[in-house]
Amino acid sequence: MLRLRSDIWVAALLRRVQNEGAYVALRRKGADQAGAIFIVVNSLDGFQHLYAPAPQMAFEEAVPSDRLFSPVLLGSDAAAIDERLDREISFDSDCWIIEIEDRSGRPFVDLMEE
Repeated sequence: MLRLRSDIWVAALLRRVQNEGAYVALRRKGADQAGAIFIVVNSLDGFQHLYAPAPQMAFEEAVPSDRLFSPVLLGSDAAAIDERLDREISFDSDCWIIEIEDRSGRPFVDLMEE
């Protein structure tokens, strides 16, 4: 099964977050076809959380049609998140960055089970 293009997936996530009553912004537009997507969640209490695409080893043998994310930094400050994202951008200039402001800290994506 083919994976949905990044630009279409991001557009759907932006709409979903808005429909759920949270604020969302596209901080960085990546490659339309297959750019990696990073999600910053600002829980408006001084802390932020960063979610990244789950490592390939997290998937079963078949490539899933949905995207799966894993927490990278939880309860961090904005400077630590930005530093990590700067490293990601220097490694992969085609990545997307979505920022969500939600008092409940919801990432609105499927997370990898621990």
